[in-house]
Amino acid sequence: MKARKLYSDNPDYIVSPGETIRETMSHLGMSQAELAMRLGLTVQTVNRVFKGEQPITYETANRLEMVTGTPAAFWNNLEMQYRGQLTKQREHERLANDLGWLACIPYKELIKRNVIKSHADRVMQLREVLAFFGVSSVEAWCEIWENPEVAARRSACFATAPGAAATWIRLGELAAQRIETMPFNKSIFEKALQQIRKLTRETADNFVSETKRLCAESGVALVLIPEIRNAPWNGATKWLTSHKALIIVNLRGKAEDRFWFSFFHEAGHVLKSNKKQLYIADASGSPEEVAADSFAAEILIPQRYNDSILKVSCSDDVLNIADKLSISPGIVAGRYQYLTGRWGIYREMIRRLQWE
Repeated sequence: MKARKLYSDNPDYIVSPGETIRETMSHLGMSQAELAMRLGLTVQTVNRVFKGEQPITYETANRLEMVTGTPAAFWNNLEMQYRGQLTKQREHERLANDLGWLACIPYKELIKRNVIKSHADRVMQLREVLAFFGVSSVEAWCEIWENPEVAARRSACFATAPGAAATWIRLGELAAQRIETMPFNKSIFEKALQQIRKLTRETADNFVSETKRLCAESGVALVLIPEIRNAPWNGATKWLTSHKALIIVNLRGKAEDRFWFSFFHEAGHVLKSNKKQLYIADASGSPEEVAADSFAAEILIPQRYNDSILKVSCSDDVLNIADKLSISPGIVAGRYQYLTGRWGIYREMIRRLQWE
């Protein structure tokens, strides 16, 4: 019979080590009763070993070596492989019941980004996705990402597409694991933010690496993760440990003012919010989000400059205020649009960012 593969090297038709013992017994011209006698085991015990119902213990393997002349290591390895295949088979059957869950995960996007491999076997694909999330079952995934007590503290948008949201956050977590940071220091991070603020005048080629460096020296891993469909937010914050914070931002909207507002919004969470929560920027109006918005707005352009910005009448006025504040003109133009609601004015002054 041709065996179908469970995984790349695990057939679903599994042969018990007992079959090999039976073949060896036959080759030596022994009956089952004689083999049992030579091994010092009961016929019933040998029969259970033949069927795979009872494992070959180290002691039994040593006895088999003496009786058959085949090394104990051979029997031990055969038993280990057999039990491993049985475990894979049970796992395959268990995962096959959860294939519907894949529909809520944008795994094809992960394949496209070369984060996970593509598999024709749906069960193997499910296993690959679960491994990406670092969990062994869909139940465990739900406990982490959909637990009501945890989800209630997250963005309201999270509830609409938890699979997409969790995927984006997980990409950030994995990227952050590869970033070495100093232990978090609030004072150093606050000073770094002032330096980063000045970097808004630089091009992306210059500000990205330098911003990441300043964050890492403060105990914050900054990662830029391309946006995922059905995850409609620009940033998120999470503490990976008590000494390492994670900030994730993307280029949704591709405007520099939005990017920098998102970054400083998340920085506000790092400085002011609970370390045990995951924060996803949205328009929920929660006290935490309002506070983070205020922090970002104030550090970029203090509120006292709003009147001057409202009086702007030409692009030179925008440039003058930007020079005075040592900040990108595009951020000033963005503040003007926000204050006036005239979203088309000075649009050309706001630089567009794009992924390499």
